[in-house]
Amino acid sequence: MTTPEDQPPAPQPSVPETHDRVYRSPAGLAGGVLLLGLVGWLGLDAIFSGEGRTPWLALAVLILVVPLVVAFTLRPAVFAGRDRLRVRNPFRVIVLPWGQVASLRSGYSNEVVAASGTKFQLWSIPVSLRARKKANRRVSRAAAEGSGGTGGQGLRNGGGFGSVGGLRGGGPRNAGPVADGPARAETDRVMDELRELWAAREKAESAQGEVTVRWAWEILGPAVAGAVVLGILLGVG
Repeated sequence: MTTPEDQPPAPQPSVPETHDRVYRSPAGLAGGVLLLGLVGWLGLDAIFSGEGRTPWLALAVLILVVPLVVAFTLRPAVFAGRDRLRVRNPFRVIVLPWGQVASLRSGYSNEVVAASGTKFQLWSIPVSLRARKKANRRVSRAAAEGSGGTGGQGLRNGGGFGSVGGLRGGGPRNAGPVADGPARAETDRVMDELRELWAAREKAESAQGEVTVRWAWEILGPAVAGAVVLGILLGVG
């Protein structure tokens, strides 16, 4: 007869693995693919059909231009995890533990501000002033008509057009309007999601640490090499 002490411990429920939320610009991705296709077509045509120094010049231009196109279109992304925010900009990768984030601000650009006061732009979450104004017009129209679930208040925590950063947890870190419901512009909704995650995780022990910044040498190296080769070819004449 077995006693409770002799029985093996009950298996603990497994903790589900969490994945980072990834935010990228669909317009940037589409534009990057088109630009790379155009540059590749023109460059390869010059390499295989050109005469004299033309193939070498075309090759140098490709080595210079392709990394820059990738850097500004395909590369930018924001990865929001449980413990940190990783910002991949054209030439740098910034990792900020949530405990080191001072604010997430939106104005004419979206940016994260570290506790040290350093600002980092979020390249993959560009601000669309047109979409924001359109959303504000819809909110104002719904408020005027007394419909749309706004209860006569198109904006909470203020009104008008301007910065929408820093409102989270019911209290402002940076003053600015935050619109309700589906009338929010897409990138403003993304910033709201980041603020919610920041509010939930900034005090967590695992979300503390130091801010790290790494230069993207995989982009800078080829671009510099292409510029040097192109300069030599043009200088030699």
